[in-house]
Amino acid sequence: MKLRAGQVLDTVPRRYGIFLLLLMLGLVEGVQGLLSPSSARGSRPLDRGALVGRSRSSLWILPGRFEFQLIPQGTCSRCWPRGSPSEPKSSWYVFGSGTQLTVLGQPKAAPLVTLFLPSLKEIQANKYTLVCLVSEFYPGALVVAWKVDGIPVTQGVETTQPFKQTNNKYIASSYLTLMSDQWTPHSRYSCQVTHEGTTVEKSMSPAECS
Repeated sequence: MKLRAGQVLDTVPRRYGIFLLLLMLGLVEGVQGLLSPSSARGSRPLDRGALVGRSRSSLWILPGRFEFQLIPQGTCSRCWPRGSPSEPKSSWYVFGSGTQLTVLGQPKAAPLVTLFLPSLKEIQANKYTLVCLVSEFYPGALVVAWKVDGIPVTQGVETTQPFKQTNNKYIASSYLTLMSDQWTPHSRYSCQVTHEGTTVEKSMSPAECS
């Protein structure tokens, strides 16, 4: 026996019928919130930026495609679609005021640290910049610290943001610029890199290169 649209709720107990009605209304409201009049006419993919900007918080699952959550604006949390064609294998999430969580898409890789002292040409021009090159690490979050004769130095330090290489590993560099009165050939300069709870330190003295 075929049921007409008006007979659907009569075939189930009243309390379940009310629940079914509310569920149907919720789905209709959710679809209307996601699809604008212009996008409803076509089959264009949903824009992730538009999704995050919605005022409601709800979970949507499209079978075989994406699972994403709409977060109320101003909560400082962002979750992007899983399995999005344009999304890299490593997804990132930001919580609160800046705590970063990385979901690994490949094995972890320890950083390769190389320390460069100022060149002779720089020294002759009274320029003293040490370079700490950090490469081949994954995931792309680390902390770089400098020391002179074992004493931490923060002034004159500049560290770049990690940059993804073609092999999906990261590279970054840190610079320590010293004044002429801070540079001594017999001092020991150290670059300390902390990555995934492991610390790697490289040290050099200009006297070793003479």
